[in-house]
Amino acid sequence: MTKPNWKTVKEYQDITYKKADGVARIAFNRPEVRNAFRPKTVAELYEAFLDAREDTSIGVVLLSGEGPSPKDGVYAFCSGGDQRTRG
Repeated sequence: MTKPNWKTVKEYQDITYKKADGVARIAFNRPEVRNAFRPKTVAELYEAFLDAREDTSIGVVLLSGEGPSPKDGVYAFCSGGDQRTRG
């Protein structure tokens, strides 16, 4: 089995967004806080999901989390809302 040839769609601050072979991979990219989300993360997710929805070549959207945490080497999908951020 060959590995997908992931191509970055757009650079974001809080997520990664890549496509390959009919799959869109959107991942939380804040491993230092166990991929906790904040309002900026939600806005970036919305934009990426909208793009994936409008791309007729995409049949699957994979939602994941980047990692591991540089603090302790632990992987996390998403720990929830970042409690340090209000808004």
